Amino acid sequence: MSANPKLMQGISPEFNLLIDGRLTPGAATLDVINPATGKVLTTCARADKAQLDAAVAAAKRAFVTWSATPIETRRRALLEVAAALEARIPEFARLLTEEQGKPLVHAAGEIGGAVAMIRAFAAMDLPVTVLRDDARERIVQQHAPLGVVAAITPWNFPMVLLMIKVAPALLAGNTVVAKPAPTTPLTTLLFAELCADILPPGVLNVIVDQNDLGGFLTTHPDIAKVAFTGSTATGRKVMASVASTIKRLTLELGGNDAAIVLDDVDVKEVATKIFQGAMVNSGQVCLAIKRVYVPDSLYEAMCTELAALAKAAVVGDGLDAATQMGPLQNKAQFEKVKEFLEDARTNGRIIAGGNALDRDGYFIAPTIVRDIADNTRLVREEQFGPVLPVLKYTDLDDAIARANSSEYGLGGTVWGADSKRAFEVAQRIAAGTVWVNKHLDLPPDIPFGGAKQSGFGTEMGQEGLLEFTQMRIINIAKQAG
Repeated sequence: MSANPKLMQGISPEFNLLIDGRLTPGAATLDVINPATGKVLTTCARADKAQLDAAVAAAKRAFVTWSATPIETRRRALLEVAAALEARIPEFARLLTEEQGKPLVHAAGEIGGAVAMIRAFAAMDLPVTVLRDDARERIVQQHAPLGVVAAITPWNFPMVLLMIKVAPALLAGNTVVAKPAPTTPLTTLLFAELCADILPPGVLNVIVDQNDLGGFLTTHPDIAKVAFTGSTATGRKVMASVASTIKRLTLELGGNDAAIVLDDVDVKEVATKIFQGAMVNSGQVCLAIKRVYVPDSLYEAMCTELAALAKAAVVGDGLDAATQMGPLQNKAQFEKVKEFLEDARTNGRIIAGGNALDRDGYFIAPTIVRDIADNTRLVREEQFGPVLPVLKYTDLDDAIARANSSEYGLGGTVWGADSKRAFEVAQRIAAGTVWVNKHLDLPPDIPFGGAKQSGFGTEMGQEGLLEFTQMRIINIAKQAG
């Protein structure tokens, strides 16, 4: 089954690059794998360095006009893009499930979220602020566009993470060269096709590589800012690559988010929410719950509830309506998570799951691990898969210290019946976002960013829009008399 009738007929549709307003075949092609089958879904265009350079040059030319276009006109263009995307949610969602693996209902939710993200940024503004106006001087603060923005996106949420970058960049007056992950390029290329009929040539360009062009893009002298979402390891390389030209940079990187359960919770209720927060998108979420700290008095009950939820979860092809969890997105991540399972088997006690499923595709059974130490790989590193370690604590201060003992600081959660007490604990968590009695609530108008090696800079909210601008102060001396 597939999103495009041509695919069902065995005819490959055209998934072309977008360069200077034209849908352009690649210098080569790239096979895209359906993670539910492990087989080729279709092929798409793949760029070479010359096409990357052409995309950057087109964006640079378009910047002259687009940056001078009134913000109201840019806003209307974004709203037109949002409406066009909304009208095609079923098509985009099905294609997203095929290339990414997530259940169809979750894919539709992501596309809907992408529409909402565009509209949220389109509702924002960049007002001119008068900082001082007296007899001697007038000082004005403006926010000017930067230039050409490179938007580099990962494979776990290809569309919504694209919009977090593209929408504010375009509203602010920048132009964009987007590069999706090579394992999930199709929805981005389909979005490019949609935008080709709405945006002026060169305002948005989309190229696809096989992880061979990223360095050329981030070091390109005509790129003014890089907005990157991905692993911390790759983020370090991106950060180093922009140093020679001192580009503006936003990094949203990996996480190892801890959930701290307080001793007054309803275990059954909280276990369900923790399980969902850990296993959504098969655990392939930077902000997923990746380790849980539970007090001695509740440990046995919590482990029992989480194990029961894992055993009951329906894992399968995202196109099957019964599926609750899809496959891992790609073979490399599949193999990495199997290594974490071996670590769990050696250093902890697996009470649910613990294995890859014996079928085509990249399926891992949702796994719960107990009686595991803090210094093991599964606890220290980001597993980015459906494997959750549950750790015991006696002293709350100790649990907080253990939760904070990580190079990561993206998010975290605190669960407690006494919300005031839970809030006090949340204030002690070293992370960019901490939720209390909920998880993964990310309104588009609320800023989001990581601490420590989970990145820097801000996405979403007014602060996220300002990340795509240069503050400019104009200080005017007034004439005497």
